[in-house]
Amino acid sequence: MSNVMRYAMAGMLAVGGLFAVRSQASVVIGGTRVIYPAQDKEVTVKLTNEGTKPALVQIWLDDGDEKATPDTAKVPFTVAPPLFRMDAGKGQAVRLLYTKEPLATDKETLFWVNVLEVPPKAANSDDRNLLQFAFRTRIKLFFRPNGLQGDVADAPSKLTWKLIPAADGKGLALQVNNPTPYHVNFAHVGIQVADKMVGDQGGGMVTPGSAATFPLKDISARPAGDIKAAFDVITDYGALSPMVEPITG
Repeated sequence: MSNVMRYAMAGMLAVGGLFAVRSQASVVIGGTRVIYPAQDKEVTVKLTNEGTKPALVQIWLDDGDEKATPDTAKVPFTVAPPLFRMDAGKGQAVRLLYTKEPLATDKETLFWVNVLEVPPKAANSDDRNLLQFAFRTRIKLFFRPNGLQGDVADAPSKLTWKLIPAADGKGLALQVNNPTPYHVNFAHVGIQVADKMVGDQGGGMVTPGSAATFPLKDISARPAGDIKAAFDVITDYGALSPMVEPITG
């Protein structure tokens, strides 16, 4: 494990009774997801240090194991640069390069981009012990092969929805089936009753060719009348696209 990762895991914890806590991230990623078209030699992730002090930043990818470190992650990508200093108010472009190991050609593959920010050691000028945090941000990277069937923008309308008992036997859940080769991401999932979304417990994702289940908050029985699935899709650009679709079961 690298020294930066050791620092991140351990933090900076001084012994004593009172602590001044500094817990605001400064390094911002320019986007909420990365799309990597298979035909591209590389893609770029843009970072900005919006803080008032420099930071040490480390970048790596993983395949879904959030405990993976730069030393243990096994992914077909290289990062340039993987480790750098960012001064306050400055930006940095990080290149992600696919190293051509075989990946699925009939559907997207999901990876995660990790951005670790380690703040500089602060002067303990107020005679208190100091607790500082290293911040790790993870965002999705979708590796998108050439020639996939259909269009990613149409994928949400191809989903099918069913109302089923919740896994714990209490209440109801929405089950969504995704026949497309694309990941579909949601900011919110619920049902529409009398033109109002109810039951929303937040978002999630359904992977290509699979199903996902979303418990409905405070919905113990099927509401009377016409109900539909109501959900907000997160697009490739991070925008929200509200949709309403029939429930088929």
